[in-house]
Amino acid sequence: MSALQVGDVAPDFTAVTDSGATVSLGDYRGRRVVLYFYPK
Repeated sequence: MSALQVGDVAPDFTAVTDSGATVSLGDYRGRRVVLYFYPK
């Protein structure tokens, strides 16, 4: 996978929240989203 550039559309992905719910980036299509990743 190549690095994203500013302005690129992020690829869709699915993840599990800390409460066990499944969310997909596609669920938020058309909305502004801030993604924050941190080490466990």
